[in-house]
Amino acid sequence: MDALDVARWQFGVTTVYHFLFVPLTIGLSVLVAILQTMWHRTGNERYLKLTKFYGKLFLINFAMGVVTGIVQEFQFGMNWSDYSRFVGDIFGAPLAIEALVAFFLESTFIGLWIFGWDRLPKRLHLAAIWAAAIGTNLSAYFILAANSFMQNPVGFRINPDSGRAELTDFVAVLTNKVALVTFPHTLAGAFLVAGSLMVTVGLWHVMRNRDSADTGAYRFATKLGSWTVLVSSALVILTGDIQGKIMTEVQPMKMAAAEGLYTTESPASFSVLTVGSLDGSRELFAVKIPYLLSFLGTGDPNGTVQGINDLQAQYASQYGPGNYAPIIPVTYWSFRFMIGFGLAAAAIALLVLWSQRKGRTPTSKWLLRAGLVMPVLPLLANSFGWIFTEMGRQPWIVFGEMLTRDGVSRSVSLTEVLTSFTAFTLIYAVLAVVEFKLLVRYARAGVPDVTPQTDDDTDDAERPLAFAY
Repeated sequence: MDALDVARWQFGVTTVYHFLFVPLTIGLSVLVAILQTMWHRTGNERYLKLTKFYGKLFLINFAMGVVTGIVQEFQFGMNWSDYSRFVGDIFGAPLAIEALVAFFLESTFIGLWIFGWDRLPKRLHLAAIWAAAIGTNLSAYFILAANSFMQNPVGFRINPDSGRAELTDFVAVLTNKVALVTFPHTLAGAFLVAGSLMVTVGLWHVMRNRDSADTGAYRFATKLGSWTVLVSSALVILTGDIQGKIMTEVQPMKMAAAEGLYTTESPASFSVLTVGSLDGSRELFAVKIPYLLSFLGTGDPNGTVQGINDLQAQYASQYGPGNYAPIIPVTYWSFRFMIGFGLAAAAIALLVLWSQRKGRTPTSKWLLRAGLVMPVLPLLANSFGWIFTEMGRQPWIVFGEMLTRDGVSRSVSLTEVLTSFTAFTLIYAVLAVVEFKLLVRYARAGVPDVTPQTDDDTDDAERPLAFAY
């Protein structure tokens, strides 16, 4: 073990942990805005209760996401200074815009939304939550544009004197083909998470508090969440198919590793299960679906998909001696876990809808148990998706331009990285417990009372600014 290994583990752990909060924030911001829009248009208190109820869960998650996200950018200077020096001219531009425009928009209007209840005009208050939701989604795009440069570097040149990558076309960076397909794929995954949480909380109240006056509100939330999960699942599949074709074009080794495809095939078969040798150089046993991989990778059932061994020989000739294949078991299984957990969440959503058909009330304890674990499934799917994305790019930190081993800080010792890794992991563990307890506590409390309160003794202009939750 050396500083490089620990630095990679630290970045991986903190990134995956941070991304547990990001998709819920992205998806729930829009769903809360939709609920408030429905209240604004109909005046039905059911939607107001749900807006404030899920809005509270959204705010808890948003705050935790901000706290954990700050650490991510610190690591570029702490553990990856050589990488930051090489790519900072390009990587810094979308991140700066994300902070100055998208995050500013998001955080400012969330503040107005929190403190603006009964103070701002209804339309302006509604616009605040939509502005916050738009800012949240814009943040995702600029961050994904930066990450997509690492997958498919465009719009730059290498300065021969400094050896740094310099930005030559910012529009090319923002319109990177990888970013354009990764963004809708990530958003669909985010709505899968948010819809699952909405289903879980609504279903729990429907089944545990059947005689409650708010049962109708919970039933609506459960149906809205279920349909959100099903629609987003379909969009995940659609955008994932497009993403697979682009990945085959710009990162063929990643696609080959995802399928455990060792030799070039035309047509290529999709691997349902592959067992390879211990050194990861050849296939020992496989169960396959003929023609499917060619179609997924190229759009042609008879298309050619390059294999790991052939690509290794090509890259060794192009970039010099070395191992250019990622860790095959990690990429192979993370790809399948990503798909499997996402489909499992969609299946539960379908069962929940079926259980409430024609006004029925679900009674199955197994359905309730499945509903309680439902939000974990898309979170795992998202996490394994990012693990696949980042591990499948290895050994490159910027594909074709910079190896991961060359991006680590040279002056940081193993002890220093281990210390920060341990500290961050312990802090994140504490934050995880706090987040979970807060979400459970307020989810169990149910929808709030929205009966207007009047204060005859104090003029509205003189009332202190108060937190609406």
